[in-house]
Amino acid sequence: MNALPKFFGAADPVAYGGKDAKNPLAFRWYDKDRVVRGKRLEDHLRFAVCYWHSFCWPGGDPFGGETFLRPWHRGTDAMAMARAKADIAFELFRLLDVPFFTFHDVDAAPEGATLAESVANLNAIGDIFEKKMASAKVRLLWGTANLFTHRRYMAGAATNPDPDIFTYAAGQVRAALEVTNRLGGQNYVLWGGREGYETLLNTDLKRELDQLGRFVSLVVEHKHKIGFKGPLLIEPKPKEPTKHQYDFDVATCYGFLQRYDLLKDVKLNIEQNHAILAGHSFQHEVALAQALGVFGSLDINRGDDLLGWDTDQFAMNVPELALVFHDMIKGGGFSTGGLNFDAKIRRQSIDPDDLIHAHVGSMDACARALLAAADMLDAEALTGPVTERYAGWTNSEGQAIMAGKRSLADLSDRALAPGFDPQPRSGRQEYLESLVNRYV
Repeated sequence: MNALPKFFGAADPVAYGGKDAKNPLAFRWYDKDRVVRGKRLEDHLRFAVCYWHSFCWPGGDPFGGETFLRPWHRGTDAMAMARAKADIAFELFRLLDVPFFTFHDVDAAPEGATLAESVANLNAIGDIFEKKMASAKVRLLWGTANLFTHRRYMAGAATNPDPDIFTYAAGQVRAALEVTNRLGGQNYVLWGGREGYETLLNTDLKRELDQLGRFVSLVVEHKHKIGFKGPLLIEPKPKEPTKHQYDFDVATCYGFLQRYDLLKDVKLNIEQNHAILAGHSFQHEVALAQALGVFGSLDINRGDDLLGWDTDQFAMNVPELALVFHDMIKGGGFSTGGLNFDAKIRRQSIDPDDLIHAHVGSMDACARALLAAADMLDAEALTGPVTERYAGWTNSEGQAIMAGKRSLADLSDRALAPGFDPQPRSGRQEYLESLVNRYV
């Protein structure tokens, strides 16, 4: 395959231009070096471009074929196309000036006729990534293995009824984890794309959950064996493509990690669209992960409120993001995680620079939301009322109850005492909602 001609119209990296910038390819809110609550915006947000939607998706849907007609999707030499795709990817990373990228194994390198051939392909592209990263700013936020697209995984990978497919998946994950480690990846993601069931009529739930627990344990063991320092990240999603997935939501994943003694090594990668499919808000899932100590990273996209499937649109909802980032920063923010653009441009957005516009718009929305979240935290706009609401639990009696120094009988005797007549206080929901609107 011959070298590709220049793909993007833009030549220089996107720069900060301020709120009144006239250049459509300029950041209006994302001033990466601006210090907010002791950290640069770039270090708060830790943006990552994903390899799969940005460079692998052809723009097709269940009712129509590809619309993007990417030149690196065409040819007979699969490895040549993969090398061309890497060239385009690193050009986009440069133009967006992002600190990170992410990839699945089969996004980066073509599958071979055997696992050995697939691993060799992945390592060859890993060599190319390594060379490109040596002279580039971008680093690897996380890698992962695609254990859901190939027909062998139609009944799951780790939860498959056939132990040989479990074994094949283990080999695929080992290769992806080792390449991730070689490239300095800060995390490794396990998304159970088909770890679930279509019907309970042919499913042994306990067996499949035990298999999944064993599989993740094996990955943990290998992570330590090769010296990989980052956490493993499980990505909750309740359904699609399966009827029910075992990583349904944050609460379900926490129970799974606790049952199989994995909490020390595994955190969660949370996505807005998946939260909505589970019947939760994005803020709920982030707040719960923080409360349970399993917050790891975020896939930053959004769903369509009128559609019941995973649309993976670029995140643009500033009020929603402001509340998510408020809870995220309050909990300490990212350590090894970041904001991964697991998002697709629409299939009608066929111009190459639409990829740049999509990322720039979403990066600006995230920056604007984070600035609003920081302002709310500085003013204690939400934390103050919450602290006041629970103040009773910080006095001596509240602390004694939580410390186990009061029995049920002790509490009952106090409740029965003459004059004991606690009264409810307003939750002030409407006031707090209007307060948030002052910041966003």
